[in-house]
Amino acid sequence: MSITLLSSPLQGFTDFRFRNAFHKHFGGIDTFYSPYIKLNGKLVVKGSYERDILPENNTTLEVIPQIITNDAEEFLFVAKYVQQFGYKELNWNLGCPYPMVAKCGMGSGLISNTSQIEHILKRVHNETDIIVSMKMRMGYENPTEILDVFPILDQYPIKNIAIHARIGKQLYKGGVDLDSFEKCLEHTKHKIYYNGDITSVSKFKELQERFPSIDHWMIGRGLIADPFLPSMIKNNTTEYTKNKLEIFEAFHDEIYREYDAYLQGPTPIRMKMLGFWEYFSESFSNPQKTFKKIKKAGNSKNYEAAVKEIFKNG
Repeated sequence: MSITLLSSPLQGFTDFRFRNAFHKHFGGIDTFYSPYIKLNGKLVVKGSYERDILPENNTTLEVIPQIITNDAEEFLFVAKYVQQFGYKELNWNLGCPYPMVAKCGMGSGLISNTSQIEHILKRVHNETDIIVSMKMRMGYENPTEILDVFPILDQYPIKNIAIHARIGKQLYKGGVDLDSFEKCLEHTKHKIYYNGDITSVSKFKELQERFPSIDHWMIGRGLIADPFLPSMIKNNTTEYTKNKLEIFEAFHDEIYREYDAYLQGPTPIRMKMLGFWEYFSESFSNPQKTFKKIKKAGNSKNYEAAVKEIFKNG
């Protein structure tokens, strides 16, 4: 069975600058999901969200925009908004685990509100021809919440449901709950994508053996921690390319230049790259020592010197 690999949207990380550089230097991802569009109660899309999905910023990629909302009017507004740029599909985020989102009844905090989910889907399917897909956790408080949502989703032509095999309360702590994910497969007619803790080729193979019917796999944090992972999965190999560090460094330098030009200031670029290195450091022999070097670099000059040393020594 051929497999499709998807990049899970990660707020603050997987914008168009990252996606384009990743696709150029590593490959392996068939479809990227953009980080969610959030309207904050006004029917206005922020400039940063628009830049992220503009076709001219995504010329070599297949990108699907995402929305996070608990409001039908917002959903309809964003659906029409993305359609003007040629997008035919809008992914609905019912997965975000962060308390400040969930407590507002959005992301994973909306899963238990089945009546609101039904209200939004009914209006969207009656009033627009946008294709709807879903990104979900299995619940916020417990993993059975999603089972009450499936009968509603089964009434609508949802393209697919990507399920992160955790509950919202976990954030990213603790392991994935594969038994509860398996129950999801038994309770819906819709196509299910798997998401959660795909961090190595061996881990992917274990999941593939456990769920042989799944042919779409979504990679989130594992893709940033090891950018070679998708292409290695596709090529069925655990061997890294010989010029691994050269490729990684070229990728790093490209996103560093892009973000430096955009963020304009030593503190924003430092914080942005620090976020990336929390994951990047996992690809090096001593992650703790690697990340410490980056943290200690208090200015751009020191940061660039630290990065050179890291890539030189592996």
